[in-house]
Amino acid sequence: MTEENRKKYEEKKNRIYTAIAHKEPDRVPINVSGGIFSVIEAGYTVKECIYDTTLEKSKDASVKFLEKYDPDTAPGFVGYAGQGQVMELVSPKFMAWSGRPGYNVPDNSIQQFIEKPPLEDDDIDMFFDDNGTWRLTKCMPNLCDLYEPLRKFNIPYSSRVPQALAIEFSKPEMKEMIKTCWKIDEMFKECNATARRVRKEIEDLGYPSIGYGKAAVPYDEWGDEFRGSLNCITDLYENTEAVDRFIEENQKEMIWKIKHMNPDHKYDGKLVNMTLHRGMDGFLSEEFYQKYYWRHLQEIIEAIMSVGLIPSVFCEGHYESRLDLLRDIPDGPIVYAFEYTPMDLVKKKLGDKATITGGFPAGQLYFEKKEKVVDNVKKIIDDCAAGGGFIFRTSAGLDIAKRENVEAMFDTIKTYGKYR
Repeated sequence: MTEENRKKYEEKKNRIYTAIAHKEPDRVPINVSGGIFSVIEAGYTVKECIYDTTLEKSKDASVKFLEKYDPDTAPGFVGYAGQGQVMELVSPKFMAWSGRPGYNVPDNSIQQFIEKPPLEDDDIDMFFDDNGTWRLTKCMPNLCDLYEPLRKFNIPYSSRVPQALAIEFSKPEMKEMIKTCWKIDEMFKECNATARRVRKEIEDLGYPSIGYGKAAVPYDEWGDEFRGSLNCITDLYENTEAVDRFIEENQKEMIWKIKHMNPDHKYDGKLVNMTLHRGMDGFLSEEFYQKYYWRHLQEIIEAIMSVGLIPSVFCEGHYESRLDLLRDIPDGPIVYAFEYTPMDLVKKKLGDKATITGGFPAGQLYFEKKEKVVDNVKKIIDDCAAGGGFIFRTSAGLDIAKRENVEAMFDTIKTYGKYR
């Protein structure tokens, strides 16, 4: 990193953490990633970036976005950048992406998830009582075509017949699956190494990366990973014991993971991201939210704080009815991000307790006129910026947007969002 870029890096980092400390920096910090917009602006497609294993196209799009708009954080790449070929080998049944053969996903689209819950009603007992066998012979084949041979995998019963396992692994279809797994492993290692190098190069341009690790509420894990959106609702009535058991066991695992995230405190001050998929207004009643969601989220937030990290909690959907509960946490740095919740209400309810961000509708950058975008940026700054504790962020990543609107958004933040 050059001396000039080092200075820029420290200025941006200080701006962000001053806001997190509930003080007023020189201006409102900007945490807006280029997303699909930056890819299109650079002359590429999402499909090209997904199948470019060098990540040079993703890097070029990110650098051009940074040079033009100069946000305060390092941008992420579009989802699964550089991983198209290896994902084809895995062949997941639950996801499609731009360029995947046999799927009609546009060339400039985020990945599309196809909800195919791997845990079926008849397998819930097996999930708890023989989880290893379930994961091998049910879960993985349900999720990915690659692992279909595991459906017929017979785990040897007798330890006195050791060759039985060798026989299972030597079946032709198993041999091919294992060879493909070796290839996938090598490809992912190379892809991850490339991603680390490219991200470091972008950071060296003077843009701090503030995230480190992820966490999740157990009820979200039950829905996201195993049962799907519809089943995880009906399970509250029809499989109550299973939900209770999973949540308590998963919570213990999550807290253990968090407690070991930062053992030597080298990542102090980094943000641990959480996305609250099923906590929004209307998805759970107040009673169910309290029982199955809030007390676990509260404990996770406290655990993250206890190891020197900062919870960064994205409240999807509307969250108006939950705001008072979100206050019930220890004093300390925390970031709450919102999608659709009115930010003037968020400031009123949480402004003295947490750093707030989000709430600016990303869709406005495509549908609205430039003047309206300027007015709405000013309004959210008026509503949220006073006294610090506010970071500007759109409600979602930049997708298809008008260049003049994106320019107006950044220009307004940098001029109207000054504190002094």
